[in-house]
Amino acid sequence: MEVEKGKTAKYLREKLGGVPEQAKHNLKEFNSIKKLMLEALKEEDLTVIQLSEKLNMPTDKVFYYLMSLVKYGFVKTGDIDDMDEYYTYKLNE
Repeated sequence: MEVEKGKTAKYLREKLGGVPEQAKHNLKEFNSIKKLMLEALKEEDLTVIQLSEKLNMPTDKVFYYLMSLVKYGFVKTGDIDDMDEYYTYKLNE
């Protein structure tokens, strides 16, 4: 079998019958939370706790999405707060 470069997505669509609905839902949720977080970080550098309060989300959920944004280069770690407890996060420009 000869492998065609760049045809992985096409192959999977044909084999699986399209993108699963759960994957579509997860991507929509990620994109909406990403937008909210990036908008909040445009205003100022924030800690996980501050983001959680500002977005009215549980800290574990904020942390999960924030680490994804760090991983993919949207956000980077800033300084440590005044109490030496939490790092701030800021946009990666």
